[in-house]
Amino acid sequence: MGLTSLEICAGAGGQALGLEQAGFEHTCLVEIEKAACETLRLNRPNWKVLEQDVRNFFARDLQGVDLLAGGVPCPPFSKAGKQLGHTDERDLFPEAIRLASECLPRAVMLENVRGLLDACFDDYRTKIIRSLNSLGYIAEWRLLNASDYGVPQLRPRVVFVALRKDCARHFEWPRPTCPQPQTVGEALYDLMAAKGWTGVGSWRESACDIAPTLVGGSKKHGGPDLGPTRAKRAWASLGIDGHGLADQPPDREYVGMPRLTVRMAARIQGFPDEWLFSGKKTSAYRQVGNAFPPPVACAVGRQIATALHKATQTPLKQAG
Repeated sequence: MGLTSLEICAGAGGQALGLEQAGFEHTCLVEIEKAACETLRLNRPNWKVLEQDVRNFFARDLQGVDLLAGGVPCPPFSKAGKQLGHTDERDLFPEAIRLASECLPRAVMLENVRGLLDACFDDYRTKIIRSLNSLGYIAEWRLLNASDYGVPQLRPRVVFVALRKDCARHFEWPRPTCPQPQTVGEALYDLMAAKGWTGVGSWRESACDIAPTLVGGSKKHGGPDLGPTRAKRAWASLGIDGHGLADQPPDREYVGMPRLTVRMAARIQGFPDEWLFSGKKTSAYRQVGNAFPPPVACAVGRQIATALHKATQTPLKQAG
């Protein structure tokens, strides 16, 4: 039996791809950024992609969908910003709750930054849980580390899962599947060596840890670099110049610290190499850096799918 999903704030498709791998069929994906919509259509022409503000999207016609998912904007809760929370115009958790009330999915899955777990947002998180409780869901927040699921990056993400009461008792959070993810050197060796760089062997040995968190930035702040000063120092310790991105891998006689290409950054984020990104370098990198790693989305999605299937089967077993 197939499972269906509605995704909001879909971005470049990290969560959507992971959920597809977990067995969900997307009935609709809503995303406001043109370049990200082009990326979604480029990779999955059969997906129904709506380029619009989620505030103007209504889901009453999608009642019966199994999962409402999304990566609502992070800036309201990010330590890199002012952490304005509900007073930030970019806070879309209320819209996610509205959509849940309209389409009444069997499950809800939302992801955000680690800063959302800060004490200053205790009341806010409680309010969201109570809002879903009033709709008949049992909800919980959980911090997951992307590296536990094979992503070669230090990327903690907060995941919110709510399931209808008849499904919630069957849900278990995913257990780590990859206690020792690849190092940056191991993950990117073939891409760095693509043009015959003679120094790639020694570089691989020096890039002997997982990557720091990729930072995509926003239209207001940030460009095609790898984050603030602390992040650049962390990248430098891995032999990566974090002050920008390269168009191509290092040439054969390249000397110095190489920069990542968009493709390399995408692999660090857990995207398969065949996943393409629309737009110029800055736009493409922002799509990559702001994405939810597909392996993590897949891990959570599979647990949700298992819970939904078990909830469907249980009444039949009891009746028999």
